[in-house]
Amino acid sequence: MTARPRTVHQEPERRCLVTGEVQPRDGLLRFVVDPEGRLVPDIAGVLPGRGYWVTARRDMVEQAVRTRRFERAVARARKDGGAVRVEPGLGQWVTDLLTRRCLDILGLARGAGQVVAGFEKVREFLGREDAAILVEACDGSEDGMRKLLQGIGPRKVVRRFSREQLSLALGRENVVHAALGPHGLGARFMEMIDRLERYDPVAGSDETMADGTPANR
Repeated sequence: MTARPRTVHQEPERRCLVTGEVQPRDGLLRFVVDPEGRLVPDIAGVLPGRGYWVTARRDMVEQAVRTRRFERAVARARKDGGAVRVEPGLGQWVTDLLTRRCLDILGLARGAGQVVAGFEKVREFLGREDAAILVEACDGSEDGMRKLLQGIGPRKVVRRFSREQLSLALGRENVVHAALGPHGLGARFMEMIDRLERYDPVAGSDETMADGTPANR
């Protein structure tokens, strides 16, 4: 009896409205038209309706808006002739949604006891967890961060969020330093950070640092 050939699992692919390239869905963002006729980002990829896909970069989303790619794609797909409303700030909307997801994960990590905050607690945590992720307020002092990391060694540092954002996410006042491990919610946090950084990179927001000095400087 001849054995059946093994089926190779292939990741689903979609075509970008801007570049025309077919690529795995992980590298794209999905948008759908809501019941009110407005185009909305589907960050989780679960909203009902036909999906319209764009490379997961802010400049690509903004180009799609500027060149009316969404309107043309919806017109081709819909038979009822209904118009779609595309917000001019769609690119920023996606940034805000991805940012919110990152902060929500930090809040979950706080509830699960997987994140610490405050200079002394963070320094102690970094000292015993080699793969710890340091989350620093982007409006905090670089000198304070250097002191925190002095003598500890290379650490992944995320400097994307303000102290106000971190304070709200972690439910305490004036959070400048926080840290979490690389597993559990820490892994989910870094997956979402990587997604946000690919979509809308900010200089110096995601680095590996040794003794308080950025590795790429």
